[in-house]
Amino acid sequence: MSTDPVVRYERRGPVATVTMNRPRYRNAQNLDMTYALDGAFYAASDDDAVKVVVLAGAGDHFSAGHDIGTAERGADLPHPRRAGLWWDHSDKAGAERRFARESEVYLGMCRRWRELPKPLIASVQGACVAGGLTLAWVCDLIVASEDAFFADPVVRMGVPGVEYFAHPWVMPPRVAKELLYTGDRMSARRAYEVGMVNRVVPRAELAGRTAELAERVARMPRMGLALAKRAVNQAEDLQGLHAGLDSVFGLHHLAHAHNAETSRDPLGGMDVRAMKDA
Repeated sequence: MSTDPVVRYERRGPVATVTMNRPRYRNAQNLDMTYALDGAFYAASDDDAVKVVVLAGAGDHFSAGHDIGTAERGADLPHPRRAGLWWDHSDKAGAERRFARESEVYLGMCRRWRELPKPLIASVQGACVAGGLTLAWVCDLIVASEDAFFADPVVRMGVPGVEYFAHPWVMPPRVAKELLYTGDRMSARRAYEVGMVNRVVPRAELAGRTAELAERVARMPRMGLALAKRAVNQAEDLQGLHAGLDSVFGLHHLAHAHNAETSRDPLGGMDVRAMKDA
């Protein structure tokens, strides 16, 4: 068991950097990381010296998604329920267990982080896969290195996409369908072309170029930034994002329930190795 924090927090001037710190597992998100991220975003929100927040991943990859296979996954542990009022999942069974858990730690947390009243910039290198997409997508801006790639391969599990289903809002619908139908990787350049990514930079320059952008944004007044962010988020919600997330979350759990009845588990028999091989 590692003694390193699963999330690191650092402030330099007006910019706070929140770094996912499970590089051994390509920053797969376990329960500890979810709540550590939440705590870090709260700290950044509460600190009047912070104007902009950067979300990064330690090591070669931004995030390989949700932790579905390590010993520290923490899926059976009670959660403190910060994102909603669904009851504890750990002593429940079946669809009730999974729906309560994922309402909190996946959909609910992502919605909370999207509403952070300070600009949030993702700094993405290497893999940004499945649950990694959700973390990047709740950010206001995305800076990607040339070696970054994006993928949502969970249709292989028989589910229609990750729990925070922002696909048709962050890219054109036909591009979203291709991403889902094939499970293929989308390059950083392609992500830029379809408007999902703001900037693509050389890998060696990723941290520096992200910091430059964050510092530039930080020159704006805090209240102006908060209101501009709220304005764009409200426009997305008027275009159906909020309702769309709810409706597809239901389809996601229908798929889990179908898998549980027709295969050996709610993931359709796909574990980490099977997903990697595919």
